[in-house]
Amino acid sequence: MKIRCDREKLLNSFQTAALFAPARSPKEILQNVKLEVEKDGATFSATDMEVGVRVNVEGVEVDKAGSIVLPVSHVGAILRESSDEFLTIESTSRGTVVKGDRSEFKLPSADPEEFPEVAKFAEEKYHVIAAPLFRQIVSRTEFATDLESSRYALGGVLVELDENKITAVGTDGRRLSRMEGPASSVGGHKTGDTMTIIRTQSMRLFNRSVQDSDGEVHLAARGNDVLLRTPRATFYSRLVEGRFPRWRDVFPNRRDMQKIPLTVGPLHACLRQAAVVTNNDSRGIDFSFTAGTLTLTSSTADIGQAQVELPIAYEGPAIVVTLDHRFVSDFLKVLGPEANIILEIENGETAAVFSADDDKYGYVVMPLSRDR
Repeated sequence: MKIRCDREKLLNSFQTAALFAPARSPKEILQNVKLEVEKDGATFSATDMEVGVRVNVEGVEVDKAGSIVLPVSHVGAILRESSDEFLTIESTSRGTVVKGDRSEFKLPSADPEEFPEVAKFAEEKYHVIAAPLFRQIVSRTEFATDLESSRYALGGVLVELDENKITAVGTDGRRLSRMEGPASSVGGHKTGDTMTIIRTQSMRLFNRSVQDSDGEVHLAARGNDVLLRTPRATFYSRLVEGRFPRWRDVFPNRRDMQKIPLTVGPLHACLRQAAVVTNNDSRGIDFSFTAGTLTLTSSTADIGQAQVELPIAYEGPAIVVTLDHRFVSDFLKVLGPEANIILEIENGETAAVFSADDDKYGYVVMPLSRDR
């Protein structure tokens, strides 16, 4: 195998693939990226057997087809540090040779036949989602999942696909984040009653790899796995086993709740101030709503007390609810400081419901005991 390639383009594709290669693995071959070269192009592939990727490599001139396995750390360093505009990569009986006009590197190489095959996207049924929307959906739901729970289903994001809509939900049992958006079904693709729960780690990798400039994402949910396709790459992930909570039941009856408009920037600034005197054992902050004012109060025996006021547009009855400041902050972080949100609350014993984007994005936080 032998190719000549644009170093910068090769680096971009290699870095995307390298995200999916494990730093440690019982199977040493997985700590590499495989380069497959055919007459009409080249592809990087990487996997940890749970999630994987196939990345198209641009700017490649094929001299000889074939395949080769490249160690992530060494080849990544070569591509980053080299000052050559073009590089030649060649496989020989002794290993791999990476050569530029002013540099040459010789590396050992494993047998590419030992590298597992990463799934290709050959589905005729799938959903089409705008790439910026897909990335937004992931970032607004994956943070609410629980990677340490014994309930495996909580370690992933539930994805529901209807004829013209995608809904994603993440929860750890104490808070729940839900977002929906437009998505077009191709070939009658839908999830129906099937639990399509995508691993949180996979969703984070997808979010880092998909770019807004990709235009659109094709998403195909299958029995035990899910496939994504963009113009640059194909992604694969096994699904999480288990039953996801009945998430629609988590949202309280909102007819009797007070609706309070807030702006993310000022609320987050006040929340950070009140959180100064909290610690891991005392995470609760009292949200006290009175006419025209939100007062945030926190207290920790060994640290001190804080009280921060924020003028708000509220004229309803006095309500006090205690919330974990980290959970509220996580929600605010994924929104811009200028974003307007609605907080719906009934009393200090019921869940608080935050919403944005005309309720397309909803977030439920369970209250803490006032006797914390």
